[in-house]
Amino acid sequence: MFDWRLPSLRRDALTVLRRNLRVWRKLLGPAVAMNFGEPLLYLLGFGYGLGIFIGQMADMPYLTFLASGIIASSAMTTASFEGMYSVFTRMVPQRTYEALLATPLEIDDILAGEMLWCGTKALFSGIAILAVASLLGVVNGWQALLALPVVFLTGLCFAGPAIIMSALASNYDFFNYYFVLVVTPMMLLCGVFYPIDSLPALMQGIVQVLPLTHAVALTRPLVAGQAVTDVGLHLSVLAAYTLVSYYLAVVLVRRRLLV
Repeated sequence: MFDWRLPSLRRDALTVLRRNLRVWRKLLGPAVAMNFGEPLLYLLGFGYGLGIFIGQMADMPYLTFLASGIIASSAMTTASFEGMYSVFTRMVPQRTYEALLATPLEIDDILAGEMLWCGTKALFSGIAILAVASLLGVVNGWQALLALPVVFLTGLCFAGPAIIMSALASNYDFFNYYFVLVVTPMMLLCGVFYPIDSLPALMQGIVQVLPLTHAVALTRPLVAGQAVTDVGLHLSVLAAYTLVSYYLAVVLVRRRLLV
């Protein structure tokens, strides 16, 4: 039976955020290596390799175009991995949620904390990629730092759908559907590797309603030192996905845990 009550947002969510941060600190070395190593390989392999043949794209060097897109897509993949595999592990095999619910914490607090943690991990990833891009000389100006709040919001945006998948999953293999049907198509179609205006008109209309398109539209001009347009629209879409997915995640996790 579904409990459709609206979630209550309380400061107790920060307790879950701190708990996850303390656990993550034990794995700091591998996490930092992953955050810096993967974007470096992407930027060197695709940016310099393809950049020689492509040159300019959307009035900027292709390496800059690619780096700004990867900052947004990395926020998506980081939050999705955390919201599915890690949340499912804490919810089912480790039964961490049962222990947390024995305290004054509620499902609303736990999931709000999980989403904040997903956004924080996405932010860590964004900082690493931005640092690598800066070392490669593809960041144009200090306004690129304004991309980091966008990265955090993007992490929140994709955390909700990932937690929804965790609430529905019976095992880890279930998450393959989400990556094949959602994450990978968005990475390929939402402007990370090429402008979306090169797509057919129908496909352009479809990708305009996808959140990664709006994340890329914000991060790219900030990293490239260009003017940002339609800021309100892009932020509104990301915020709407965040709020709606958080609500649905709370409803589904309440049902799964019968709280």
